[in-house]
Amino acid sequence: MTILEANKIRKSYGNKFNKQEVLKGIDIHIQKGEFVSIMGASGSGKTTLLNVLSSIDKVSDGTITINQNEMTNMKERQLAEFRKQHLGFIFQEYNLLDTLTVKENILLPLSITKMSKKEANQKFEEVAKELRIYDLRNKYPNEISGGQKQRTSAARAFIHEPSIIFADEPTGALDSKSASDLLNKLSHLNQKRHAAIIMVTHDPVAASFSSRVVFIQDGQIYTQLNKGGQDRQMFFQDIMKTQGVLGGVQHEY
Repeated sequence: MTILEANKIRKSYGNKFNKQEVLKGIDIHIQKGEFVSIMGASGSGKTTLLNVLSSIDKVSDGTITINQNEMTNMKERQLAEFRKQHLGFIFQEYNLLDTLTVKENILLPLSITKMSKKEANQKFEEVAKELRIYDLRNKYPNEISGGQKQRTSAARAFIHEPSIIFADEPTGALDSKSASDLLNKLSHLNQKRHAAIIMVTHDPVAASFSSRVVFIQDGQIYTQLNKGGQDRQMFFQDIMKTQGVLGGVQHEY
């Protein structure tokens, strides 16, 4: 079942006298429960693609449909309501509120719903235990490690059972052990809860946890790799080879 369908996506910045086209007619389909990584050299357009797919930014042309709802025609208030119900976000910088405890940060998406306190607490307990942060529930962000902060961010993204999680370099600020731990947990939650994950990453190790990798070059899809029946090490080697062919260093957008 297709959960996200983007057709002929274009994104430009500037005006008609000085226009810079970052996305140049991209088509991409994401299936329910799929784990997809987006990779590409700096300036390829991967971050811009994540931003328009997640409705953080608007497309210049093309259509994006999530759960059979066309995002590109929605007003800002409709978009905000749609995000609350259907989308989850994990950012590189965690985006936790320092004045709230771990538990309070995770429960934020449910605070704007009509869910009972008892049900909200049950959901919190389940996701916090899955991500091994339940014992940290009364601590504040400045009292926990970077890896624990990112797992708190992931719990917040999953707690309202969204259709899609958008992750922007979620391992970028983590050491290798914390990154691997987070990715293992994301993979587990992806399989258990069937929420699709779309993750931008520059790291082939992180990308090897996904089931498909989409490579972007110069605002277009260069190629895609499907994991299929390969183990993660073999998939990693394929990703490395493709990344080596792409190469190049430009400016990040």
